[in-house]
Amino acid sequence: MAKRRVLTGITTTGTPHLGNYVGAIRPAIAASRDANVESFYFLADYHALIKCDEPARIQQSTLEIAASWLACGLDPGKVYFYRQSDIPEIPELTWMLTCVTAKGLLNRAHAYKAANDINRDKGEDPDAGINAGLYMYPVLMAADILLFNANQVPVGRDQIQHIEMARDIGQRFNYLYGGGTSWDRFGWDEKKWEEEGEKFFVLPEALIEDNVATLPGLDGRKMSKSYNNTIPLWLPEKDLRKAILGIVTNSQAPGEPKNPDDSHIFSIYQAFASAQETATMRRAYADGIGWGDAKQKVFERINVELAPLRERYEALIAKPGEIEDALLAGASKARALAQPLLARLRDAVGLRSLRSQALSDVDKTKANRDEKPALQPVVFRGEDKAFAFKVLDAKKNVLATQGGFADPKAAMAAAQVAMSSLAEAQP
Repeated sequence: MAKRRVLTGITTTGTPHLGNYVGAIRPAIAASRDANVESFYFLADYHALIKCDEPARIQQSTLEIAASWLACGLDPGKVYFYRQSDIPEIPELTWMLTCVTAKGLLNRAHAYKAANDINRDKGEDPDAGINAGLYMYPVLMAADILLFNANQVPVGRDQIQHIEMARDIGQRFNYLYGGGTSWDRFGWDEKKWEEEGEKFFVLPEALIEDNVATLPGLDGRKMSKSYNNTIPLWLPEKDLRKAILGIVTNSQAPGEPKNPDDSHIFSIYQAFASAQETATMRRAYADGIGWGDAKQKVFERINVELAPLRERYEALIAKPGEIEDALLAGASKARALAQPLLARLRDAVGLRSLRSQALSDVDKTKANRDEKPALQPVVFRGEDKAFAFKVLDAKKNVLATQGGFADPKAAMAAAQVAMSSLAEAQP
């Protein structure tokens, strides 16, 4: 039984924080230990270029994120762990997919539409300040996913559209180059194409992470670089305590019962604590624990988990050459999967050696001497909007034509009848 492939990308534009650890790193590493799954983790540095023009920041973020995943237990020997820019097949596939992607599909992308709306609200040109990278982001993401034929991509609900677009783009490529338009092979029989047409890409599914914890930040909103309310993951112990003590709380005094379900402090504690520890903290809230004591317990619980990981992280970050070696080894392993598929794709779209074309011409000449001229049906929509067919010979001469059909299947059926009659009449 083939293993299920799960792919996760991490954009290299910032420093990992507690929210990244709880919401992405920790659950992904746990999932990577499933023997029935092939896990792909990549540092999305091409994506980073869309919104960051600081080279040093991208390089530093790449180092910090790679070190974080390795420190938290990711085993590069058991997964595919690589940097996006080390896989040249990704940008090549991006261009192939670009050439089959409808502009209208990209016009509907949420990020692009949101940028348009902001400009309109300001009374500016809708495309002011929007680069082509933002516009093409969904195609690059589709290439990331389709190149490795990932079955599932873990995303939040706000990212579902990107997976749906990757499906649309992959399905379009499959149809165009896998036999969907080759009527001489399949007629207008979509079911037969589904069964027999060549499939280059698996169509991915979104793996919705509703059960993954979302941490509140220093101000109570979702912990995010966008809000500048994060707690960096690898703060020294003293600075971690100071950051947690700075989390905003209400004015309830010690001794006054508190509602844990309305408490940002409790939400953070629960993301790290066991069920028993969480129950104990609930009782402490009911008994009126002071905010200072509650924050101290949060610090102590987080530090117990992070202290040994922090030690590994500091050792890794001090040896960037070893991290580079791990990423290059991961890229080599990933390319061993990517290169054969891309070779098939290049052949499918016609990027072929001229030597193979010469051999093909010899074979065609021999076939033309030995066999009757092939007949080919073509179905099209006429000026009256009804469907029509024509039957062509090997030299593209029209041997028969008829219009007025309500749908393409009826036109193809009539074309097949015409072809049978013409074939019988041939000497």
